[in-house]
Amino acid sequence: MTFSAAPTDLPTTLGDLRASGHVAKTVKAELRDNLLARMRAGEERFPGIIGFDETVLPQVERAILAGHDLVLLGERGQGKTRLIRTIVQLLDEWTPVVDGCEINDHPFFPVCVRCRRLAADRGDALPVSWKPRDERYAEKLATPDVSVGDLIGDVDPIKVAEGRVLGDPETVHYGLVPRTNRGIVAINELPDLAERIQVALLNVLEERDIQVRGYTLRLPLDVLLVASANPEDYTNRGRIITPLKDRFGAEVRTHYPLELNDELRVVAQEALIVWGNEAVSAALPDHLIEVIARFTRHVRESPAVDHRSGVSARFAVSAAETVAASAVRRAAITGEEVPVARIADLPAIVPAVQGKVEFEASEEGREAEVLEHLLRRAVADTFRSRLGGIDLAPLVEKFNEGATVETGELVPATDLLANLGTVPGLGKLLTALHIDEGAETPGLAAAGLEFALEGLYLLRRLSKEELPDRIVYGAR
Repeated sequence: MTFSAAPTDLPTTLGDLRASGHVAKTVKAELRDNLLARMRAGEERFPGIIGFDETVLPQVERAILAGHDLVLLGERGQGKTRLIRTIVQLLDEWTPVVDGCEINDHPFFPVCVRCRRLAADRGDALPVSWKPRDERYAEKLATPDVSVGDLIGDVDPIKVAEGRVLGDPETVHYGLVPRTNRGIVAINELPDLAERIQVALLNVLEERDIQVRGYTLRLPLDVLLVASANPEDYTNRGRIITPLKDRFGAEVRTHYPLELNDELRVVAQEALIVWGNEAVSAALPDHLIEVIARFTRHVRESPAVDHRSGVSARFAVSAAETVAASAVRRAAITGEEVPVARIADLPAIVPAVQGKVEFEASEEGREAEVLEHLLRRAVADTFRSRLGGIDLAPLVEKFNEGATVETGELVPATDLLANLGTVPGLGKLLTALHIDEGAETPGLAAAGLEFALEGLYLLRRLSKEELPDRIVYGAR
């Protein structure tokens, strides 16, 4: 990760910093002031966070305004880590530190032995450097092998070998928390942290200092501690010890998107399916994004799925990327100029995401069948939503007159359109799907037409024959 250089007009010594009128603030005061400033200006406070405006974000804002450390409780894939990372944007863009300090001492109030000695020697000539907000954030995934030394610190044998006395505080190698002094420390999946390690955080949250082995060392830390946890893990696989829970000022529950529109926005934002995107350079029409969003919600609500484990937002993202990748594969094999995802690409979703879902024991062996059923249901629901008010009788009549259409994962859009010929009412169909008839590629037209055919089949107005390498739609 690279960071931009600090502006050249910022003070470089303690004397210059004082003369500039700089006011020292704690991290929590800094976050509070910047949050209030954004509120008063009507600016976005948590960019990229979708579906939490009326539920989660007000609680987070109250916690920040109250100066509370907080725990985010939620099932996997609910955006807990993303939310924590957006809090970093509420920090000042640049903050002064004593140049070379391992724990980011403020030049006005140095606390470590090295910086206090340097301040006494240099006075107003104490060198000052500037740290960007992104370097004031540290994140740690709690795992059973995390040690107190990782989080707090330990004796550094190399410093001892260099000749320092063992009791010298400067022989300490600082851990993650003190190295993020005057910043934000995030611990993901806190219940997975061994209880004896959680004890080491008690002083950080209450007394705001650290203790390293038997050293007479008191470093008043200035940090915001944010932790995440899964409610299931919170009570079963691991737990947050009671004294530590008591020291967190706020507990905030997250959730999956409550509205379909929020689910759609999450998929569109996270899947990165856009024209010209280097990762997946394919078009994913809006109606297919809606199918994937509805599919995700159906899986999440299905009684065949273990609700305690949840269905992550990454489920929908992976599904969208898989569908787009299927379109890219078709274009590469068949020579299509522009890859556009279609209904024929949806079956690729099931094997790709099956491992992301925990099923009830009674459904063992039926996992793929359950997902396929829910996917068909999502297509039917989207068809009713998007094309329920469109008269498709002329299209059905074309099939009643003997027309058939062959499509499939490796059938180019031009072949599908040529196979059917002139399609009555195609313009209205594409308009209903938000596809501009005057600017569509063959792929977009084929995507809209194929969606209509699948919907008509699911509503029992057309027949469908699934062959090994193609699909044939015809009259019932």
